[in-house]
Amino acid sequence: MRLHLTVIVLLISMPVLAVIETYEFSRPELEVRYHRLVDELRCPKCQNQTIADSNAPISEDLRRRLYQELEAGLTDEEIVDGMVARYGEFVRYNPASDGVTRWLWLAPWIFLGIGGAIWVAVTLSRSATKETVSEHASDIAELLKDQSE
Repeated sequence: MRLHLTVIVLLISMPVLAVIETYEFSRPELEVRYHRLVDELRCPKCQNQTIADSNAPISEDLRRRLYQELEAGLTDEEIVDGMVARYGEFVRYNPASDGVTRWLWLAPWIFLGIGGAIWVAVTLSRSATKETVSEHASDIAELLKDQSE
């Protein structure tokens, strides 16, 4: 009975663990930008959560900093660039499309294309070899037939 009561209390208290922060924005568009940015930035400690989802103290600090920078009039790019300068490219959930990231995204497709070209070349050479061998085999069979006669 006591175990059941403990489980019920734990289940009821689960919503308490959610991140609840209320900021008073001077303009409604700042709040929209805030929610978009907290969903774009990754928690440096949790590594697999956005700063909106994380309860880590650093995420709380980043959300507060984000609020302050939005109210100070910084653009989204300036805010994200500041976070990247401080925490590295890892802080973005969608990394910038620069030279290194392009190669990381394109490399599998390039290797797949190279592998496909090799497969086609090997398949064609095998079929050509089989045709040549069958031609030689029929020539040899005719020669043997002629010799036996």
